[in-house]
Amino acid sequence: MSLQRRETLTSQLVTALRARIEGGEFPPGAKLPSEHELIESFGVSRTVVREAVATLKAGGLVATRQGVGAFVQAPTAAPPFRIDEADLGVVYEVMSVLELRIGIETEAAALAAQRRKDTHLAAMRDALERIAAAVEAGEDAVSHDLDFHRAIAEATGNRYMLELFQYLGSVLIPRTHVQTFRLASEPREAYLRRINDEHWGLFDAILRQDGDAARAAMRLHLTGSRERLRAYWEAKGGQG
Repeated sequence: MSLQRRETLTSQLVTALRARIEGGEFPPGAKLPSEHELIESFGVSRTVVREAVATLKAGGLVATRQGVGAFVQAPTAAPPFRIDEADLGVVYEVMSVLELRIGIETEAAALAAQRRKDTHLAAMRDALERIAAAVEAGEDAVSHDLDFHRAIAEATGNRYMLELFQYLGSVLIPRTHVQTFRLASEPREAYLRRINDEHWGLFDAILRQDGDAARAAMRLHLTGSRERLRAYWEAKGGQG
């Protein structure tokens, strides 16, 4: 069963697995198919599978055991925090969750500047170079953008920061791209180059271990997207 490209691929896989869990195909305590089996069954990459499992874990549907796999959790009386992906087709909802990202990722950037290691810097640089190459080739850079922000979360050394980003980033970054591409007043390539310039400025602050500059650069980067969405939403009279 091959999934179609990126509604995102991650969200499609999450939807498919959640339906099987809620439909009883995978009852509480059951082990989900292995990473390799999911890759083969759905025709997706290892990254997509890992993002989907992280999303299910953040939603309380599965628990993971190191080196063993993911197991379905019994339902809880009080469901954990979860963003309904169906709501994220609405500009206001995307804007609201983006504000949540601003609150979390600005501090993550400051921590990353203090704690980053050479491996984190290499991962960030690699993601930025892949974004630049994708822009020049006229290709989709969403997955590379996700990799860049994930590397920052990893550099914090705080696993809760990383797990929360895995959830927020996988459901929100692709939708923010779609909405802001549509609303940008400049050509797509020019817009993407400018966004990647912001990425490089953020990377430079982390490289220099300047926590205040990294915090400010992340806020500038994410606030720009929020303000474009806000202007559109207000122009529509609070609709759409």
